[in-house]
Amino acid sequence: MDGWIILDKDSGVFSRTAGMRVARIFGRKKFGHIGTLDPMASGVLPIAIGDATKMIPFVEELNPQIKEYMFGVRFGVETDTLDITGHTITTNNLIPTEAEIKNVLPSFIGEQMQTPPAYSAVHVNGVRAYQMARNGENIEIPPRKIHIYELEYTGKNGDSFEFRVKCSRGTYVRSIVRDIAEKLGAVAVATMICRTQSGNFDIKNAVKLDFLENLVNNSADIDKYLVPMDSGLGDIPVLYLNDKDTELYVHGGFINVTHDDGLTRVYNGDKFIGVGTISNGILRPKRTI
Repeated sequence: MDGWIILDKDSGVFSRTAGMRVARIFGRKKFGHIGTLDPMASGVLPIAIGDATKMIPFVEELNPQIKEYMFGVRFGVETDTLDITGHTITTNNLIPTEAEIKNVLPSFIGEQMQTPPAYSAVHVNGVRAYQMARNGENIEIPPRKIHIYELEYTGKNGDSFEFRVKCSRGTYVRSIVRDIAEKLGAVAVATMICRTQSGNFDIKNAVKLDFLENLVNNSADIDKYLVPMDSGLGDIPVLYLNDKDTELYVHGGFINVTHDDGLTRVYNGDKFIGVGTISNGILRPKRTI
């Protein structure tokens, strides 16, 4: 029971709580996830369980980590958290038109500096920003570089204006909402955030937590929903070892190979046995399974 569950997290659930419940379903204590989602946000949360946790650094580092979100915006209200779960700070009647909204969106495309929300997991002087915010402390969070690849207005749903964005890792959708409103001379909050893509993981392949738990409660097969632990490593070249070299590799030995230098996925037949690095014709293990 080692691998990935591509979870479609429900709103109202903490990412770590979701990870713990998934690990419990598969009878494992060790778990981790890529890209924390706010409790109010839903959508794709890739969760590694068992030995798949060893692959998290490689998936995070080597994938482009482009993320896609659908999100809703309500103009005329501002909260301390920048979403509808927070305490109201300001209200007004300044509601931009759809034409005005569409007109400012191109200015957000490209590389830029973004200031994370006060209620975020960013460290400020060694303390999580949200902890300081809850204590009523004034927080100055330095802006950081992000990249927005696509940003489009998709229509209106009641009093909520809806959008789709493709952006780099580390981008805060709530900050995008704040910045769109500022550019329009208004205030706004996020009414809904749903992540539909995280790197190579897509919501089309995601499963709900309640669905998995119901399968377990009814003694149904859950193995087919466990994605192999080498998923997400598709850009790393592959190297196959024979049985003798495999035995040496998994015990930390170095092996002469004829492949190009760099990281490589290592297999014995169709069995994934880890990630290694090749330098000057020598394969050295970095993570073994």
